[in-house]
Amino acid sequence: MYLAPLNYDRYFKKVFSDKRIAQRFLEDFFDIKIDELEELPTQRKITDDATAVEFDYRCRIGGNFVIIDMQQWFKTDIVKRFYMYHSMNTVLQLEKMPDKSIDLEDSKKRDIKDYDRLVPVITLIWLADDTLNFTDDFVSFTMTSETVHDFLRNKNLWREENMLELLAERAKCLGIIDNRTRKLDFLQKNKLIYAFQPNIIRNKKFTKYLPWFELADKTRNKLNEKGWFDEYLKDQIFVEIIKRINTETFVQSDWEYIDKNEDSREKVKRFEQVYIEEGMEMGMEKGMEMGMEKGIEKGIPQGEIIKARKIAKEMKARGFVIDVIAELTNLSIEEIEKL
Repeated sequence: MYLAPLNYDRYFKKVFSDKRIAQRFLEDFFDIKIDELEELPTQRKITDDATAVEFDYRCRIGGNFVIIDMQQWFKTDIVKRFYMYHSMNTVLQLEKMPDKSIDLEDSKKRDIKDYDRLVPVITLIWLADDTLNFTDDFVSFTMTSETVHDFLRNKNLWREENMLELLAERAKCLGIIDNRTRKLDFLQKNKLIYAFQPNIIRNKKFTKYLPWFELADKTRNKLNEKGWFDEYLKDQIFVEIIKRINTETFVQSDWEYIDKNEDSREKVKRFEQVYIEEGMEMGMEKGMEMGMEKGIEKGIPQGEIIKARKIAKEMKARGFVIDVIAELTNLSIEEIEKL
């Protein structure tokens, strides 16, 4: 192995700890020019009894707060998990939000937070394996009016003879979307973006961000060799990335970390296969109907069919390590140990 897997948390963070690398990736992915990037703390607690939440990368670019998070393992909770991260990055703006004074009766004043200073949040989730059943390179979600959803889902409306009605409904939706009263357009400026590494590699669109994901994909092969990365040596940013994950400088703890992750990947694959087979036998309809690409998505339906504790208990009986069980079921290590 010449380069360590970029998709592993330790090396992803090691690469993106370089401000120039992070800025270049954001410029390439969003196809923009960044004049100034302010790096922000990645570890925070929201409530007194909350465990610490750690973002892989967090910064401010002009009028946006941005998060980048790498997800290499399959998890059933990634939609809700990253929505929470996305929301927290809005809340964390209270750290530096200035106060403003409002006039009360009897010439009194009161200081309150100046929420006009709140800026949109963009959360970019880099998925190393998952595609969420999409075939595009990425998908972006934003908050918009429910009227738009109703318009698109109204089957009776979408007929040729209803063209005038369609145009009227479209105009209505655009009127709602374009309404900037009290800065309503702020809601649409917040984005949750899922980038799918497998799709990007397969689609091979001529984009600035393609080399990033191709490099990451090559490093996942534990037999990767120095010659595989010659094409990147013309770009100083990629030269720096290669330098940071070059195994020639690694110590024993790095190899132990890689071995542990490789072992976990193999166990997760076996776990997925088990639940493909067992899931089909047990008639897990919801997972089957969704037609997901991943076996584990077919084997573990959403909702109440199989509880996380049952999954964890079966995994524990099959000899999976506690860390992997916790990663996949979102249960605490303490809870798993008691099963």
